[in-house]
Amino acid sequence: MAPTAERSRSAMQYLTQFFFPDEDVEWHFFISIKKRTYTSYYPFQVLPDKGLTQLDLAPITILNGGNGSGKTTVLNIMAEKLGLQREAPFNRSNFFKDYLDRTDATTVGTVPKKSAIITSDDVFDYMLTIRQANTGLDNQRTKLEDAYLTTKHARFQFSGPEDYDQLKRILETRSKTQSRYIRDHMMRNLPEGSNGESAMAYFTDRIKENALYLLDEPENSLSPEKQQELVKFIGDSARFFGCQFIIATHSPFLLALPEAKVYDMDTTPVAVRKWTELPEVRAYYDFFAAHRGDFES
Repeated sequence: MAPTAERSRSAMQYLTQFFFPDEDVEWHFFISIKKRTYTSYYPFQVLPDKGLTQLDLAPITILNGGNGSGKTTVLNIMAEKLGLQREAPFNRSNFFKDYLDRTDATTVGTVPKKSAIITSDDVFDYMLTIRQANTGLDNQRTKLEDAYLTTKHARFQFSGPEDYDQLKRILETRSKTQSRYIRDHMMRNLPEGSNGESAMAYFTDRIKENALYLLDEPENSLSPEKQQELVKFIGDSARFFGCQFIIATHSPFLLALPEAKVYDMDTTPVAVRKWTELPEVRAYYDFFAAHRGDFES
């Protein structure tokens, strides 16, 4: 993402509030479906137990909590309600539309069409696509090497116009080195760095200016150094390029994003907390405090 004009330092917000059905609303829904029995009513019966009926959002909002805390569910509900772009499939149950009909959102104008939800599955699929494409190119290169040697050293006698194409191929192989012949007949491999480099490339290519982005555990595949690089990219995107972010994460680097509003999904009711008060962040702190001597020796 490159700057196209001088940017304001005031952050943008496209979504300011999101409302989820409370226990009474869900109960009335269950009464309306009468005696029908299902094994799962997802996404019903997930958030009322947490007392979560409303999120007040900031330019950067973070959802933190353990597995099963509802972070991903919240992002999927928001993304579907707002009609955001998505690539990877998700658990859209039989009751998803019924649930969405009972949610509401407060937006500032129209949410930009290029807004999207980005999941760790999207990043993995991107990395696999590059690897598969490069595997195909490597196979093509091997075939071209064989074809070059076979054609260059073939015994050939020109008999008429029907042999013209073969003559052209032979003359080309005899006038070029093998490496030049291969370069002329195939594209180069797609850039493929480490998993972290590929993941960062995905984010910087996918996230455009002036849009709303929901990120589900973007730290996956990123080293601590790359996570800090992502933190700077998100911070700059929110501050200078008109982006708003709602992020589900375990990463202490992302949780420490300056001015981010952090919701603890492990508390009942769900509450806003300082990132330094979160139990998993305290676990990191206590671990390194206990090993302070190892760093200072």
